[in-house]
Amino acid sequence: MDKAKEKVQRFRAREQRILDAALELLLEHGEEKVTVEQIAERVDIGKGTIYKHFISKTEIYMRLLMDYEKSLTERIKVAVATAEQGDITAPARAYFESRMADPGRDRLFQRLEEKIIALNLAPEMIAELHALRNSNASALNRVFERRMEQGVLKKVPAYYYYSTYWALVQGAVELYHSKSFADVIEDRAGLMEFIMDVGVHIGDMSGRRGQSQSSQEPSSQSSHNPSSTPGSSFG
Repeated sequence: MDKAKEKVQRFRAREQRILDAALELLLEHGEEKVTVEQIAERVDIGKGTIYKHFISKTEIYMRLLMDYEKSLTERIKVAVATAEQGDITAPARAYFESRMADPGRDRLFQRLEEKIIALNLAPEMIAELHALRNSNASALNRVFERRMEQGVLKKVPAYYYYSTYWALVQGAVELYHSKSFADVIEDRAGLMEFIMDVGVHIGDMSGRRGQSQSSQEPSSQSSHNPSSTPGSSFG
């Protein structure tokens, strides 16, 4: 490997360490208390080195938001292709699993985005983020429309489904952190899985999942299995 390529690789690796350190500190202390000095100390580099990669703390935060959305974009792209090959629940699962895998991170990113927008700190990067998110919504909406045409999803405007996905995740994340519900929720992980399952099966009219399960499992077993809800939101 020539020296120029090696230098670029070291630069990118250090940049990723900065992002990872920033995320760790944000999750530990919250966005109001994290400083560039703390990030530099966590990475074991000088403060000035941070500015070789990012012009401000806001740019670090926006990179975290963009990388998160890009990861979701890639998962949805793969899932839509997988759905075309027969795994029809793949897009729904990709969305919910990506966003609900780490409720603390998702909630943090919601706050960061809202504050950056409110203060008008990075309008061009926010526009880029929203364009990427809109492309994800469009990809899912096309899947919803095909399933509605096939008669396996209840026919409503396609954005109803995407909006419901978003609302379920937002509500689930808030519920996960709610102090008011702390004494009520005995199994947070189980609750998140249940909400995800509800989302995957919203609007189903096919009953196909229930039929396939009943053909593979003894009826006595399926009758006691709460997860044997018929159908899939993708037919």
